[in-house]
Amino acid sequence: MERQTGKNKNSSLKIFRNILIFGLLVWLTFFIIFKDQNPNDMVEVFSKTNGLFILLGVVCMFGYFLCESINLRRTLNELGEKVKLRSALKYVLIGFFYSSITPAATGGQPMQIYYMHKDGVKAANATLALVLNLFSFQVVTILMAIISVFVFHQYLDVGLTILFFIGIGLNSCALALLIIGIFSKKLSTALVNFTIKVMKKFKVKNIEKKVESLTNSLDKYNGSAKYIRNNKKIIIKQFLTQFVQQFLYYSVPFMAYRALGFSGQSLIKIVCLQSIVYATVSGIPSPGAVGVSEGAFVSLFKPIFGAQAINSAMLLNRGISFYLFVLICAIIVIINTFRDKKEQEIELELEKKLAKNVAQNVEQNIEKNIEENIEE
Repeated sequence: MERQTGKNKNSSLKIFRNILIFGLLVWLTFFIIFKDQNPNDMVEVFSKTNGLFILLGVVCMFGYFLCESINLRRTLNELGEKVKLRSALKYVLIGFFYSSITPAATGGQPMQIYYMHKDGVKAANATLALVLNLFSFQVVTILMAIISVFVFHQYLDVGLTILFFIGIGLNSCALALLIIGIFSKKLSTALVNFTIKVMKKFKVKNIEKKVESLTNSLDKYNGSAKYIRNNKKIIIKQFLTQFVQQFLYYSVPFMAYRALGFSGQSLIKIVCLQSIVYATVSGIPSPGAVGVSEGAFVSLFKPIFGAQAINSAMLLNRGISFYLFVLICAIIVIINTFRDKKEQEIELELEKKLAKNVAQNVEQNIEKNIEENIEE
C-alpha cells in the first residue's frame, strides 16, 4: 500500500510539473505575440464577434471528439469489448488532456490504456484500438496537408516551408514506423534489435525494461496487422470517420473568420490552410505544440485576416480548438481522479471491515473451542 501511495505521489508530481511547464509556455507565447499589441484594438475586435459562429466552432470541436470516440468504440466493440459511446468519449477527452501537457503528446495513450483497463477493457485490445486510430490519423493528416500545400503553396514563406517539410518528415517517419511495426514482422524485429544495440552502446539505464517494452510493442503491432487483414471494411470506415474528424477540426479557423465579421474566403481554402498548419507543428515535441502552433497560424493566416486582426483571430481559434478543451478535459480528469480516490477509500474500508469480521470469527471460534475443551 505504501509503495502504491509513493507511485501515486510521483505521478501527481509529474503531472504538476507538466502543467507548470505547459502554463509557462502559454504565458511566454502570448507575451511574445501580444507585447506590441494595443489592448484597445483587441477589445474593439472582440466586441464585434458573432457569437453564433463561436458556438459553431465549439460544436465542430465536439464533433471532432465524437468522431474519435466512434472510431475507438467501433474497434473495441469489434474486439469483443462492450464499450458505451459515453465511455469512449471519456477516454478520448482524457487522452487529449494528457497529450496536451506532455512533450510530443507522449502521455495521452498510456493514460487512455490505464483508464480503459480500469474499466475492464483488456490492455492488448485497448492498445490495438489506439494504434489503429493513430495509424488512420497519421495517414489522413499527411495526405490532407500534402494536397493542400500543392494548391495553396503561395501562402507559405521560406521559414514556414522549411518547417512544413520538417513536420511532414517527422509525421512520415512516425507513420513509416507504424507501418513497419504493423505489417512487417521481419523489419520491425530488425528495427527493435538495432535499437537495442544502440541503447547498449550508449549504456542506457534500465535497458532490460526498455527491451521488454519494445518487444511487447512489437507483438501488439503484429496483432494490428492481422486485424487489418481480416477487417478491411471496418478500416475503411475508420478512415472515413477520421477524415470527417480532421475536417471538423480544420473548420474552426473558418468559424473564427466568420465570427470576426470577415467573408469572401471559402471554407475549403481555410480548411486546407489549417491542415498545413497542423502538419507543420504536430511533430514538434513541445506540450500541445504551444508556441509553434500560434506562430505558424499567424504566419500563414495573416493574408486572410490582415495584420490588425490576425492576433485576435489566432487567440479566438486556439481558444476554441485547444485551450477551452484543455480546461474542460482537466475538469473531467479531476472528477475521475476524485471518483477513483473515493472508490479506493471505499474498497479499503470494506477490506478493513472484512478483516475485522474474519478476526472476530476466528477469535469466537477459539473461545468456543477452549470452552468445549474445558467442559470435556
